[in-house]
Amino acid sequence: MRADLRPRLSLVAALTAAALSAAALPALAEEAPAAPGPIGIGTAVTDDGQRGTFKVAAWTDAPQAKVTQVSARIRQGDTVLAEIPALAPGNTWDPYLAGRFLVPAEAALKLTEDGGTIPALGTYAIDVTATDSLGNTSTRTGAGTLDFRLRPQLTFGVGTPAWDDRNAHPQGTLVGIQPGSGDAVPLSGRTVTVEPVGSTPGSPTTAVTDETGAYVGGPLAVATPGWGTQLKAVFSEDSAEVHGSDEQYRYVTDVKPRTVTVTAAADKKRALSGETVTVSGRMTDPGAAGAPLADQPVLVSLGSYNYGTPYGKTVYTDADGRFSARLVAAAGVQYGEYWRVSSVDPYLNFAERGGAIAVPWESRIDLVGGGLTADSKVWVTGVFRPRYSVYSRSTSTTQYVQLEQSADGKTGWRKLSAATASADYWTTFYAGATSNGGYFRVRHLTTDEYAESVSRVFRLVRTPTRIAGMNAGPEPVAKGAYVTATGTLQHYTGGAWRVYGYAPVALQFQAKGTTTWRQVATGRTGAHGEISLKAKASVDGSWRIRYWGDSTHFHSPAPWADYVDVR
Repeated sequence: MRADLRPRLSLVAALTAAALSAAALPALAEEAPAAPGPIGIGTAVTDDGQRGTFKVAAWTDAPQAKVTQVSARIRQGDTVLAEIPALAPGNTWDPYLAGRFLVPAEAALKLTEDGGTIPALGTYAIDVTATDSLGNTSTRTGAGTLDFRLRPQLTFGVGTPAWDDRNAHPQGTLVGIQPGSGDAVPLSGRTVTVEPVGSTPGSPTTAVTDETGAYVGGPLAVATPGWGTQLKAVFSEDSAEVHGSDEQYRYVTDVKPRTVTVTAAADKKRALSGETVTVSGRMTDPGAAGAPLADQPVLVSLGSYNYGTPYGKTVYTDADGRFSARLVAAAGVQYGEYWRVSSVDPYLNFAERGGAIAVPWESRIDLVGGGLTADSKVWVTGVFRPRYSVYSRSTSTTQYVQLEQSADGKTGWRKLSAATASADYWTTFYAGATSNGGYFRVRHLTTDEYAESVSRVFRLVRTPTRIAGMNAGPEPVAKGAYVTATGTLQHYTGGAWRVYGYAPVALQFQAKGTTTWRQVATGRTGAHGEISLKAKASVDGSWRIRYWGDSTHFHSPAPWADYVDVR
């Protein structure tokens, strides 16, 4: 480095360092922020239920310290209107009050006219000061705004609609709840809106309060009073004196109906499904010397659908108060064994009229088995039940079915026997009768529980047989000798009696003075149906030949017997 430059550089460096030190130190001292204190203060919030009070959160971050005192002052601009030396701590178990401090109830702020220090309704600034147990203190200016205005409060009624005035008449009062004192101050000249809620029909209406705060709204039509008809009264204001809103709801459930007298009757006691039932009656007004009421609705029903919905129609009375409804009976409608006349107008009251009517269920007969025995017995089994249900309908009476026969399966049906189909789980039946075969069916006749039904037609046949030319001999016969019985077995086939060969037959004997036949010999017919059977004779008696049938033939009828004397 050049020697002549060193002094100059050293001097410049020294002067520069001194200048920087002189300029930097005062600047750092002026810009350094004050050390933050450990106490925090939240926003002061007016209690809307009592606007003469408020609450504010206060805390300390100092170790092992707690807030010991919170005070507040209310001011308007620079003018302090109220001093509150101590706010009360909230309950620690209440999550909405823990850590917050409240104006004590006895220190609630009031208007000067009520003995307080607040000159008028309005809004005012809240300053809050908090101190902890270590002596730390902090003040938050403008911690919140005290809403010291009237809180609106509505009462609301809808009146009672009546027969001659089917309207709700909204009415009530509107007052302002005064901060501090809690006095109710009438709010006059205010507009209250009343409007239907949800699906309730109608348009909003308004009413203006009088000097007492009372209001009466225009009429609102109420066609169907009940829990589905609801009205709402609404008021809202944000002014220097009043702040807030209130709404009240009311259901229109009560009415003043007109009580009338109704008589009614049905034209039948039983109606099959699809038949017409006519229910007629008359409506009169006992309050008008029994005068008829015209153009009034009534519900005429035959039973109910599921969940109690009536199965019927609404008709109106004529000039003479008379009404008539033609209803089609429907089997299977739930609780469908009565007719009713009831009111569908909530403003019309009368004692319900009704009576029993049988609407039989449609039924069916399912055959399970049947046959025709060789001794001319027809039998059939089956299940009787409702047509459209697998299981039996519960009934308190036993149902009867009858076995019927016809020569051609179409006409001339005649009853052979009857059987019961009890109302158990399967409602089975068994029917039997004596018959030589033909066309058969099972039939149920109409009852109050079930309509008529008929099973399918079925045919059962067997071939008739007979013993022709029966003879026993010799006559007389010696005791211990053989009696020979002869004859011919025939069956009726192809429209004529023909021989029946190679069939089993039996010889029977009945001793004189007895009623018992004993089988004494058996054999088979020849190729041409010829029969020859013999047995020893020991006493006087009668002899006969029998054929006992098979899967397709009847037994032969018991033929005449041939008496043989034994000597």
